[in-house]
Order: sequence, then structure tokens, then C-alpha cells
Amino acid sequence: MRPLFILCLVLASTSATAESYRWVDATGRTIISDTPPPSTAKSVSKLGGNHEKSDGLSFALRKAKESYPVILYTSADCTTDCQQARDTLNARGIPFSEKMLQKAEDANELKQLVGDVFIPSLKVGKQSFRGFEAGAYNNLLDLAGYPKSAPYGSKPSGGLPPVEKTN
Repeated sequence: MRPLFILCLVLASTSATAESYRWVDATGRTIISDTPPPSTAKSVSKLGGNHEKSDGLSFALRKAKESYPVILYTSADCTTDCQQARDTLNARGIPFSEKMLQKAEDANELKQLVGDVFIPSLKVGKQSFRGFEAGAYNNLLDLAGYPKSAPYGSKPSGGLPPVEKTN
């Protein structure tokens, strides 16, 4: 009896999260089904399931990302400090974009942000910090409401792959 009860619970939980489809067939009838509609169907819409675009981010992280986007300014010749900056952001699971200075416009943008061209520089929302100092980076991220550590399974951000260390 118990295995039957567990099986019923499993089936109920899977059917509650399954997607359904609604469409109009060639004769004008409205069809609702759990199977995808044929290519000839009109007015197709999904029912049930998760309607929001899932980016895998928690609500708090998504809110911080929207309100205080993080940009790391780097250059091709910046190795150690820029990698430490990336590692600090990735250790906290911060979704960030990396802007590598390649054109005069990029340098002018950075000058307006921090006063001169100083690499690495970090922008969190409207706040910025020039250079790399883990404590300052963490302070800006804390003030913006970012989590203190990366959630399990989070993927690194940034434009460049991590550098392998050799001993």
C-alpha cells in the first residue's frame, strides 16, 4: 500500500509542474493538451509550468543585478590584479560583465568613472573603485545587496577564462 501511495505522490507532483499547450486547430476548435501542438496550429500558448525566464539566479541576486550591475574594467596587459578581481567576483557568484579597454572611447569612459585610466577598476551600480583591493570590492558588493558567497553550482562570469596555476 505504501509504494502505491508514494507513486501517487510522485505522479501528482510531476503533473502539477508539467506544461500544457493551448491552440486552435484547422477546424477552429480550441485544443488544450500536454503534448506540443502540430506545426499547423494557430494561436499557440503555453499553460502552467514556469512562465518567467529562468536564469538560475536567486531572487535577491537577480534584484541586486538589476539595481546595481557590476562591470569590471580590464586590459590585455593586466594579469595578476585583474585575475584576482575576477576570482573575487566569481567566489561570491557575482554576475558581472568585463570591459576590456581597447579603444579611446573605453579609456574616456573609465576616465569619467574613476578620474583616470586605472586598471582594474570596478563599477557597482553608480559606485566605483580603482585598482584591486578585495576588502573594497566586497564592501561595494555588500552595500549593493549581493550574496557573500556563490551559490552551489554557480558558473563564473567575466570575459576571460581563469588562468591555470602551475607549480
